[in-house]
Amino acid sequence: MKRTCIKAALNAESPVSEILIKGWVRTKRDSKGFSFLEVNDGSCITNIQVIIDHTPEIEAVLEHIYTGASVSVVGELIESPGKGQKWEVRGKSVELLGVADPETFPLQKKRHSDEFLRTIAHLRPRTNKFGAMFRIRSELSFAVHQFFRDKGFFYVHTPIITGSDCEGAGEMFRVTSLDHDSLAKLGKAEQGANDFFGQESHLTVSGQLSAEMYALSLGNVYTFGPTFRAEKSNTPRHAAEFWMIEPEMAFADLEDNMDLSEEMVKYLISHILDKCADDIELFAKFVDKTLMDTLKNISENTFERVAYTDAIELLKTCKKAKKFEFKPEYGLDLQTEHERYLTEEHFKKPVIVYDYPVEIKPFYMRLNDDGKTVAAMDLLVPRIGELVGGSQREERLDVLERRIVETGMETEDYWWYLDSRRFGTAPHAGFGMGFERMLMMLTGVTNIRDVIPFPRTPKNLEF
Repeated sequence: MKRTCIKAALNAESPVSEILIKGWVRTKRDSKGFSFLEVNDGSCITNIQVIIDHTPEIEAVLEHIYTGASVSVVGELIESPGKGQKWEVRGKSVELLGVADPETFPLQKKRHSDEFLRTIAHLRPRTNKFGAMFRIRSELSFAVHQFFRDKGFFYVHTPIITGSDCEGAGEMFRVTSLDHDSLAKLGKAEQGANDFFGQESHLTVSGQLSAEMYALSLGNVYTFGPTFRAEKSNTPRHAAEFWMIEPEMAFADLEDNMDLSEEMVKYLISHILDKCADDIELFAKFVDKTLMDTLKNISENTFERVAYTDAIELLKTCKKAKKFEFKPEYGLDLQTEHERYLTEEHFKKPVIVYDYPVEIKPFYMRLNDDGKTVAAMDLLVPRIGELVGGSQREERLDVLERRIVETGMETEDYWWYLDSRRFGTAPHAGFGMGFERMLMMLTGVTNIRDVIPFPRTPKNLEF
């Protein structure tokens, strides 16, 4: 008999005379002559109740079944007389597939702290909260692809191993095939020459530069994959391995970029609220009671747009200015406290800040006519702060070459990137959105470690 997933069983339109379900036992209650099992297979947040009468054969199995065990149940799907559940299974037979020792199984029917669950990240998807989280993560991944597919974008797989530093910050993980002893004996130049690729290589911090090449060939493209940063920021907002969504659009400017980012954020919220209502409800009930209001505010409001210069002046003159830990000053990046003030207290909705000082942005952002700012944009949302960062790209060869030199890099290392400006250059724009930050916004979760299956952070390479 083919297994029926529990979500399908709970959504059945009529009773089923014979059904096979398999899953993990959440609870077991024994009564005189029969037992109750609450079984979940991960397909949805709701358990299905199994009632099974005692026979010598069944009792012999039940005495080894505890919370966490995996079971196979054959029975009849019938209407449930209990409140809050439409269907239950009247079991005819039960098979123990995998035991769970009640003395050592770390998950019991009680609330466990997020900190504790991070120490057993291999088991935390069995809990309601993290089962819901990773179903939402799966659906959000699909929604990203659906959004771009519907808009005619092409999906490009950009390299994970790269010889280029997109951000120019140098905080990249080194990739090498050389052993430790060989590295110690060789100078830096020799290390690269003797390595697998014949030059120094790293894990990418962004697929943007490669995506630009395809936008200047295919029109509108996007890349969605893992990125890496060797930044020792052990904070709730940073991880060494994270996923980025990065669209690039040919023949587009900063205004197009802002429009696309706003449309995308609203689309993703609406999609998840529609497809993951039960899972989102858990977070709205137990994690952040203001979650639904926050998501409604973001999805239903037109985002405010304000120039960086005006945003700094607003922050310097607001009533809360003296309470900021970091003093807002022109020429400095906005801090999270500034971003949250703008979105949560001043405008009370998402804000797109644009036209940043050239000194604080990467070389590839288009220099504005004032020579002091670049056509950059950051999309800020309540509670999270920066969700999206992007720009119109510098399409002018001479300006781009000058900016590479000014930021201390070598034009020779970017010959292929510069070629796109030599051969049919065109205005284009794009942005990056942190996938995990989007999940944090959607669920109200405040630590990035709780929205990624096996987080990679400083001094943590478990699992």
